[in-house]
Amino acid sequence: MTERFGRSLRTVDYSFGYGAEFEVESYLRYQGDKFSEYFDANTYLLITRALDYFDPARAHEGALVRALAVARARFLLVSFTTDWRFAPARTREIVAALIANGRDVSYAEIDAPHGHDAFLLDDPRYHRLVGAYFQQLAAELA
Repeated sequence: MTERFGRSLRTVDYSFGYGAEFEVESYLRYQGDKFSEYFDANTYLLITRALDYFDPARAHEGALVRALAVARARFLLVSFTTDWRFAPARTREIVAALIANGRDVSYAEIDAPHGHDAFLLDDPRYHRLVGAYFQQLAAELA
């Protein structure tokens, strides 16, 4: 957020009001408005709480490899370098646990300045990657 917005004001002067004076406020308000079109507030709170509590290794004394041993699917995991919510390091832990279990896993890390919101934006690299993965699956099933 600092790299993208810094302390840039939307106007030349401070208004000392409750409106969006800084670019980051404008961006967050825009994203919030977009989200409110998709989710009601209670649904969003529940989804956020589920993400906060998500820990597949918890029931396995912290052993992620053991937790993912039952998985039988193929996996595509994608990280964005600046995502603080789902950091690439955590995704790489999942990749390593899947590999340790002999699972078919593909991983990509996309350098994007948009942090956690990168998956919401129209990033051609992300769309090409996911599209190619689905095309490969479809070709194998045909």
